[in-house]
Amino acid sequence: MTTMIGYLRVSTEEQASSGLGLDAQRDTIQRYATAHGWNVLWYEDAGLSAKSLARPQLQAALDRLDTSPKRRDVDGIVVAKLDRLSRSVADFARVLELARSRGWALVAIDLGVDTSTPTGELVANVMMSVAQWERRVIGERTSAAMQAAKRQGRHMGRVSVLSSSTGARLLALRATHTLAATAAQLEAEGHRTASGAAWSANTVAKVQKRLRAADAFSPEECDTLPATA
Repeated sequence: MTTMIGYLRVSTEEQASSGLGLDAQRDTIQRYATAHGWNVLWYEDAGLSAKSLARPQLQAALDRLDTSPKRRDVDGIVVAKLDRLSRSVADFARVLELARSRGWALVAIDLGVDTSTPTGELVANVMMSVAQWERRVIGERTSAAMQAAKRQGRHMGRVSVLSSSTGARLLALRATHTLAATAAQLEAEGHRTASGAAWSANTVAKVQKRLRAADAFSPEECDTLPATA
């Protein structure tokens, strides 16, 4: 007989919500399993969100599945709703890839995803392709936005929250000071890092590299500033 892991999850906020409770999920899975002649072993994460896959019982279930087919005592994992497993398409795609590479079934009843059947496997593959497409589109949009910002004289990332006077002062100090001396001088003058933390030689080196790479300040601008306080 096929033995499946029945995975249940509910967050603290959802525990009282109709249709999302553990009992409702268990009933849905059990009815599906009975119709397919499956035995079910239950794993449950109560009071945890699906923002990541780092949940104790889910990881325990995945560890149980992560063995060779000959040694494995379960055949796959089943959830009543996809969002019980993950709310992230990328995370779900990773679980799908694990299932495919290790040869176990993944079933999301609400979407009709059942990789133990040809149709379910097709649906799963389409979802993985969509996830891959989504990651590539986001990457292309991010790259295009950064290039546009650079053409307009703006820059993106942590450097953008560093004041222009602090950045210029850092580069001017580095012309005559060591990394450690520059950090000490910036602290003495009251300049703040992007995160508000204290300056260190390592922080100075990282910020200097980012500023130079982004062409955030021209050498002419830095030369107009005094090298010392």
